[in-house]
Amino acid sequence: MIFYSAIFDGVLATIITSLVLWFKEYFKVFSFFEKIQIFIICLLIGYSFAISVPTVIDRSLSFYILEKIQERGGGIKKSSFQEIFSKEYMAEHQLVEVRLTEQVVSGTIIIENGCVKITKLGKTLSFISKYFRKHFLAKKRLLSGQYTDELIEISKFNFIENKRIESYKCK
Repeated sequence: MIFYSAIFDGVLATIITSLVLWFKEYFKVFSFFEKIQIFIICLLIGYSFAISVPTVIDRSLSFYILEKIQERGGGIKKSSFQEIFSKEYMAEHQLVEVRLTEQVVSGTIIIENGCVKITKLGKTLSFISKYFRKHFLAKKRLLSGQYTDELIEISKFNFIENKRIESYKCK
């Protein structure tokens, strides 16, 4: 919801700015084309800000890690992060409820009788995401000093965990 709220704020600010730009005498020096360019630039700045600041901070595990380290006196045992993420991060940020609410509002899922189902829009976005991940993201990533493709090949994980995944499905 933070992303959509930030986008709304950017669009609203652009509309207000445009009204001033079009109706104040001071801005009559700009041509129609220049006013359209200013409008588009304002929209792009608002969109960039919405992605770059509040959304990244809201969704960033990296920022959370930095905040936790600072909160705990400047250092945390590496072996403790699994517990911090599973017991604190999920609860503190209500990640499941926040993300499910966001997806319902954006129209990518519906929740019926306790079952979360993907919509046509959700399927389209999922396809685009998987395609981009498969064809454009780096095949190997540096993890703990070693290059690996473990995180990229999601289907390998799904194959290994197939029985557990079956238990998640709605009947």
